Amino acid sequence: MKKIQIVFILTGLLGAVSAACAQDNKTASNQCQPVETKKANAPEQKPAFPGQTRVCVVKSDAAFEVTVLAKGLNKPWAVEPLPDGNFLITEKGGQMRIITAKGEVGEPIGGLLPVGQGGVSGASGQGGLPPISARGQGGLLDVALSPDFAKDRTIFWSFSEQREGGSGTSVARGTFTADRKTLEQVRVIFRALPTYDNGLHFGSRLAFGPDGKLFITTGDRFDKETTRPQAQYLNSHLGKVMRINPDGSVPVDNPFVKQQGAFPEIWSVGHRNLQSAAFDDQGRLWTIEHGAKGGDELNLIEKGKNYGWPVNSYGEEYSGQSIPGGLTAKAGFEQPVYYWDPVIAPSGAEVYTGSAFPAWRGSIFIGGLASERLVRLVIKDNRVTGEEHLLTDRGQRIRDVRKGPDGALFVVTDESNGELWKISPKR
Repeated sequence: MKKIQIVFILTGLLGAVSAACAQDNKTASNQCQPVETKKANAPEQKPAFPGQTRVCVVKSDAAFEVTVLAKGLNKPWAVEPLPDGNFLITEKGGQMRIITAKGEVGEPIGGLLPVGQGGVSGASGQGGLPPISARGQGGLLDVALSPDFAKDRTIFWSFSEQREGGSGTSVARGTFTADRKTLEQVRVIFRALPTYDNGLHFGSRLAFGPDGKLFITTGDRFDKETTRPQAQYLNSHLGKVMRINPDGSVPVDNPFVKQQGAFPEIWSVGHRNLQSAAFDDQGRLWTIEHGAKGGDELNLIEKGKNYGWPVNSYGEEYSGQSIPGGLTAKAGFEQPVYYWDPVIAPSGAEVYTGSAFPAWRGSIFIGGLASERLVRLVIKDNRVTGEEHLLTDRGQRIRDVRKGPDGALFVVTDESNGELWKISPKR
């Protein structure tokens, strides 16, 4: 009788442990099933700490539904919810539009002109954007509202600017006319240097911090020999997070302001290609950057820190060779909070702070391009404790995700017939 009782007790304990692993993901990542089960591109690389990659899969207990608000968008790159319930959308080819809450797609704002690989757009006589180079990964990119948008009707946007000798990531600002059909007082407030002649790795996301400063992300422009190493250079804007005032001037408390030869806009160093940036409710900046073949990274950005690329990185080259140096850890470089191998190909992100989905509060949502999904990360004590992949059945590249005033999430898909989706509680 005693032996039978012991067996029942042990069976119950094992069941409880298994349930805890599957439901609240508090156990170590090697004790439960991760979302990703494919072989890593660099299987010999090991995480620096438990839970840095392939954490426990979690299943959302938030019932939701997806509504397609608009179709027919041409490679939308960003969605920015407006205070009145409408949406500001950028399209990679050079158009910016307002879509109403009912899904009505407006005409391009300010007569913006698309740009071909060999051409340059001219700003229309109605205001419009400076010249955009829509080549490769370049074009009209992110858009952000002024913190005082309700009063000043000012917006900020990033784009690959056509310049003499090539192109580069730039940021402009402009003010809507009262009817929101045209931008006026348009001017460029930041230009990433150096200029380079290709169509790759421009970044870029824009995010206003709680201090009212504008944070700008850039890419390393991809070239292995010429531009990639500049992610470590303080006299280059490539592969960085920048911080500027809304008028384009440099805050006096930036980390490299007083360092001779350093670009004063730089806030953090050592990034590959940053297309995600979002602040949480504690005022902390989270970024997600594209790795090479393996090695997409989630980072918690701190003033003046170095995040390693290309000296320190997970993953490998697209060729299958090791990244020169082959280091995943080195003194003086920050470790990513989390990394993916294989990659999810991350784009826009949002830290969820809304009330529509209480179970999601504090989670980081990330658009997946090649992975064609919306990734949710559960964060606790600055670590990832669970991962969930949503919308995998839709088979579309997700370019951006943002929270609206009502707590719903809004997504745009990176397709030639792109869509705007609303993710709301299931009725």
